[in-house]
Amino acid sequence: MATPQHIPPRMRHAAAFAAVLVLGTAGSAVAHNQAASTTRAPTSTTVTARDTARTGSPTSAVDRVADFYGTYIDVRHDSGRGPLANALRAHYLTHNLQRSLSRWETTHRRDGVLRSNATPAQWRVDYHDSGMGHCWTTVTLTWQGRGHHTHHTGLMVRSDLATRLISDIRPMH
Repeated sequence: MATPQHIPPRMRHAAAFAAVLVLGTAGSAVAHNQAASTTRAPTSTTVTARDTARTGSPTSAVDRVADFYGTYIDVRHDSGRGPLANALRAHYLTHNLQRSLSRWETTHRRDGVLRSNATPAQWRVDYHDSGMGHCWTTVTLTWQGRGHHTHHTGLMVRSDLATRLISDIRPMH
């Protein structure tokens, strides 16, 4: 059996990416089901029977946005921007959006997915509209400031219905 030191880095990254996808899909997809509920997910590290359930479907564009943001934020929180965050982008975002975000990030020196270098404390994804082969979702990011002050930012996220890939991310004004 190979020890972790003897496993090539690409294999370790692939295994980590697969684990994040499995865990992220199981634990992060609140999508449009949460919008219908007034129950909030727990914010502490303990889990009780009162915690809300999460569901999702790989065929739902809204669920895939929720899966991406939940997993991406978990990775950013745990290990920052690195190979795993980049692998998530490659899996969930169109090539054109990846190039566009790269240009935006060079200009603004911030993460284009979050529009910030910080990591939000919470996120929420809601269905907004669909038509002409696209689905729009709103992503609300909750930021924890000093003294427990919170503020929110909103993003409009467009997905291509044929591929369910995220094709645009824009701030809501």
